[in-house]
Amino acid sequence: MSENCIIGRQPILDRNEHLYGYELLFRATDVNESGVLDAGRATANVIINTLAQFGIVDLLGGRKGFINVDIDMLMGDALELLPQEHIVIELLESIEPSPAMLGRCLALKEAGFILALDDHLYHPDFADLYAVVDIVKIDLLQSPIESLPDLIEPLRRYPCKLLAEKVESIEHFEKCHALGFDYFQGYYFARPDILKKKKMDEDAAILLKLMRLLADEARIEAIELAFRESPSLTYKLLMLVNSVAYGNRHKILGVRHAIAMTGRQQIKRWIQLAFFAADGDDSFDHPLVDMAASRAGLMEQIAFVHPYLQHDADSSEKAFMTGILSLVGSMYNISVEDIVSNLNLNEEIAAALLDRTGHYGCLLRVSEFLENFDMWSASEELVSMGINPNTLPEIQLRAFNWRKSSN
Repeated sequence: MSENCIIGRQPILDRNEHLYGYELLFRATDVNESGVLDAGRATANVIINTLAQFGIVDLLGGRKGFINVDIDMLMGDALELLPQEHIVIELLESIEPSPAMLGRCLALKEAGFILALDDHLYHPDFADLYAVVDIVKIDLLQSPIESLPDLIEPLRRYPCKLLAEKVESIEHFEKCHALGFDYFQGYYFARPDILKKKKMDEDAAILLKLMRLLADEARIEAIELAFRESPSLTYKLLMLVNSVAYGNRHKILGVRHAIAMTGRQQIKRWIQLAFFAADGDDSFDHPLVDMAASRAGLMEQIAFVHPYLQHDADSSEKAFMTGILSLVGSMYNISVEDIVSNLNLNEEIAAALLDRTGHYGCLLRVSEFLENFDMWSASEELVSMGINPNTLPEIQLRAFNWRKSSN
């Protein structure tokens, strides 16, 4: 068995569509293995690799991490390795209630862990457990939308919160939201291409202009002048920079100050990410901002170790921009061709965006495979580039952490 693993993260959102946490999924990096392991071994490897290679705080960014646990893992002592303030122990549906299991759950709850039931349907045999667990996950593929009111009614007498899993459409989300579900997980939030697209408004057009100015190494006066065309965009950008780069230690006062304190490269990145900040949303808690940042950061980090791209001083920046721009068309009613034309992108980035070809197209395909939890294809793509898939855990960690950098 491979000693390395790729960690998949699927976002879990609260009722305001802000990130609450991630479900952590394990896949072996060795493309010669099946990659299909029993639940206990998979969870053990998630725990070991999360602690030893990734670091739980870096991996989760301060949010909760949901980890699947079978009965052997639940009753063993490996869970004590985990920091209880960051982890949700997700009891697999194969676990049957018993006095010993209930006692173990009570002990973990007392230790400070959050407990969840995975893919669960109400059953009276779990009555004592419902009073202990914090979250019950309802799988929408197993529980048709029209049957949800009756399915969740018996659970309302308990203090546990409800999480809708496999939310794959706006209709699913709205129905579950109206029924009072507390958390939501599924491809609706992880695949922006199925979201209703917005018209490219004035602020978005100015963002394109700013990206062009920064790419052309324009003078700071020209950049400030462009910002003056949109006070709301200026506010949004400065809030993004404040909330991530410096927190409460060094409040950034304006565009010139932001560039001086943060650096042109990071300002360029905040501008790129501002495309995905929802109206009125001034943080990275929006799932599309998080997805765009993770994709771009991953592509940048792969470029650093790519046998060919690592010798090009500009390759990491090209990779990062390719990652960001690959999602802009999914957000707005603007074609990829228009994006390429408006920004006067070079041929390599254009080829990656238009038809996923060239070196940057390969990087983009890897990131898309990982987002769809197709670890096998991602590993094969890396091998084709001459990159050892076993290096991916370290690459992922650096990609998750790029927003901590301030220079």
